[in-house]
Amino acid sequence: MNKKLRLALLLVLFSLASLKSSDAVNAKIVKISAKKFEYAPSEIVVKRGVPTILQITSEDRTHGFNVPSLSVRVDIVPGKVAEVLISPPKSGEIDFFCDVFCGSGHEAMSGKIRVVD
Repeated sequence: MNKKLRLALLLVLFSLASLKSSDAVNAKIVKISAKKFEYAPSEIVVKRGVPTILQITSEDRTHGFNVPSLSVRVDIVPGKVAEVLISPPKSGEIDFFCDVFCGSGHEAMSGKIRVVD
């Protein structure tokens, strides 16, 4: 197992361990699919302060999922599910994007997390 994957797994485990067990059980799950130049859905809605697990898969190749304002970054590898735990502390819009070059059109591979009360 490479160092980046180990670090990503440790971060997910640490995030899950820091929640109360009832929070982990009650976490909302949002599925996101990545393929060349797009995420589907490209906009997700989550509630402020509610633990949400993003389950991200790739349909074609390795992509990245980067949410700088939440300090979240993970590789999305075909055939595997990347899980990221978020619990945004304030309402508003948060940008996410692919940070692994996937060809012409890569720069448009982005989306939004809309955080509501």
